[in-house]
Amino acid sequence: MTDAPHLLIVWHSRTGGSEALAAAAAEGATTAAKLIAADGVTPALLQEAGGYLFVGPENLAALSGAMKEMFDRCYYPCLGRLEGRPYATIICAGSDGENAQRQLDRIATGWRLKRVADPVIVHTAAQTPEAILAPKAIAPDRLAEARDMGAALAEGLAAGIF
Repeated sequence: MTDAPHLLIVWHSRTGGSEALAAAAAEGATTAAKLIAADGVTPALLQEAGGYLFVGPENLAALSGAMKEMFDRCYYPCLGRLEGRPYATIICAGSDGENAQRQLDRIATGWRLKRVADPVIVHTAAQTPEAILAPKAIAPDRLAEARDMGAALAEGLAAGIF
């Protein structure tokens, strides 16, 4: 870890899609990132980070319960302590993802975070119960996009751009 503020990559995944995207982002960010599953995130980890990448699935047209629970648990202890910090998002969804993205942005607005990259929504085309529950394989170009996002966020933090 360098002395530059680090990127905290917070993820949740049931079927592996969001986990693969988060891992790719961490690979791009190299040592300038901490990759932590949503259930392991604490207010202290959020407060120590210089910026955030939130990666999660849309479940039933909403942000996944585990990601929402992380925000619920950490929201008030972090309120007024993260203002102005940069964030970006990757949502893994069957066909939409917009509502989960909106929910996450509303939470980030409450913390007064600053979006520094366009939202990324990765569609898996899973529409049947079997496909929704099946392990997800993310296309290489979408993994490369996540890797590039991780690298750009980490570099921006290190350079003091954000």
